[in-house]
Amino acid sequence: MTTESVRAAPGALTVWWLPICLSAVLAGLLVASLFAGAVSVPATTIAEALLGRNETVFDVIVWELRVPRTILAAFIGASLGLSGAVLQGLLRNPLASPGIVGVSASAALGAVIAFYSGIAAAFPLGLPMGGMVGAATAVALLMLLSGRNTSTLTLILAGVAVNSLAGALTWLVLNLSSNPYAATEIIFWMMGSLADRSFEHVGVAAALMVPGWILMGGVGRGLDALTLGEDAATSMGVNLARVRWFAVLGTALAVGAAVSVSGVIGFIGLVVPHLLCPLVGHQPSRLLPVSALGGAVLLVATDIAVRMLSPGPELKIGVVTALFGAPFFLVLLLRLRNTTQ
Repeated sequence: MTTESVRAAPGALTVWWLPICLSAVLAGLLVASLFAGAVSVPATTIAEALLGRNETVFDVIVWELRVPRTILAAFIGASLGLSGAVLQGLLRNPLASPGIVGVSASAALGAVIAFYSGIAAAFPLGLPMGGMVGAATAVALLMLLSGRNTSTLTLILAGVAVNSLAGALTWLVLNLSSNPYAATEIIFWMMGSLADRSFEHVGVAAALMVPGWILMGGVGRGLDALTLGEDAATSMGVNLARVRWFAVLGTALAVGAAVSVSGVIGFIGLVVPHLLCPLVGHQPSRLLPVSALGGAVLLVATDIAVRMLSPGPELKIGVVTALFGAPFFLVLLLRLRNTTQ
């Protein structure tokens, strides 16, 4: 058997329309995001601002506030959706995602350490590099704790252990801080938010996310083969060590950069792959690109809802994703329990 036979799974040729539809929805949401906010800006004014013809306060609103926020929402959503699909394929477990298994919490820990140690102030990439190191450490611990044959229970327990350790160390760092105002700022940042982000944040995030996407995009063939088991994948000529390293480094780069600029935004990497997986014939190589698009769609839509529906102070986007993601996780867990009984 070859990887081509795996790619020719039933239903694989019927999903050509899915990325097109997701791309069209994403394009519409990106445009709609420019209109979302407390200040109503006419379409002609937005167009003039985008073309550089408007030098009023609306130009500041569009270029300095809404455009960077929209780009970041799409980038972060794509990173979380893609990394969730990669982790589920790598660990061969439907409950694997950056938030559930502690990758996001560990990235937050790395970013907090970089912040309080002064590394973040020393050079621009200090904060995302701290997040990347934290995320990579979490993935390595998961692979070590869960072992080769990863069961649902083992993965959950390993994720709980990594989450608990990262959370405890994060609160220890905050507790040792001598500046209560800085600690309060970090707490709000950890709730996850895209408010007041600039093109500087976009540049820092993109510098690490794009290489992460490239690395994760290169493991599709290996993940296809891995669905047949490690022995079968090896016999098909797949370098499993290379697949693991690409997946770990790609996830670390993308999730670390995302957390460093937005804080922890959970459940995107869990919800999106599960909703899209049946539509691509449960084939990892086809799931990766559509999960990236789906993650971008979901986070941009959520960000629009946060800006438009908040009656008072803007809700933190990480809180909103947790509100719909946690029930989804519980339902999924119950379904998996019923299927294994």
